[in-house]
Amino acid sequence: MPDVKPTRSELLILKKKIKLAKSGHSMLKKKRDGLIMEFFKALEKARNVRAELVEEYKSALHKMNTARAIESDLKLKSIALAVKDKPSMELETKNVMGVMVPKIKAGSVQKTLMERGYGFITSTAKTDEAAQAYEKLVERILAAAEHETVLKRLLEEIDKTKRKVNALEKITIPGLETDANHIRFRLEEMERDNFARLKHIKQALS
Repeated sequence: MPDVKPTRSELLILKKKIKLAKSGHSMLKKKRDGLIMEFFKALEKARNVRAELVEEYKSALHKMNTARAIESDLKLKSIALAVKDKPSMELETKNVMGVMVPKIKAGSVQKTLMERGYGFITSTAKTDEAAQAYEKLVERILAAAEHETVLKRLLEEIDKTKRKVNALEKITIPGLETDANHIRFRLEEMERDNFARLKHIKQALS
């Protein structure tokens, strides 16, 4: 307050700042509420994907154990090494309430028997089932990674927005209003002093 000049022009500047701060506060509250809604939508999707991931993992593990009961671990490793084509993956972004979140664009993870590269003779049906199950698992892992990262980004933005809202609500706006009230008080005080001075002069001249 010692730095605030008790002038009408300064009061007008403060009024504009208060109006701008309140407008920003309102917009940030709407953004925060919108982000929270988006977060809960993303959370529901992430839960579903995570549940699917757990089921796919259990299925893949069961099928792999069945394949291991038929084939030796060495042969399974040899078959795995025969698969040369790795799934391609591109990382894109999308805008959610002003927050850039990742979008994983993966090529086809699931392959045909010929695309896997180990042929009909070297594998059994159970080996193929295990390979297919793990391909599905990889797809679920990519989907889970995308949703988990979206949740993290949204949560970070919600926290950042909440801090801004609180700063405006509890520090900036009250501080500006206190300064404005101080100027009003000083202007009223100066007007009373001027009125008393003029009255005193008038009495002295009469």
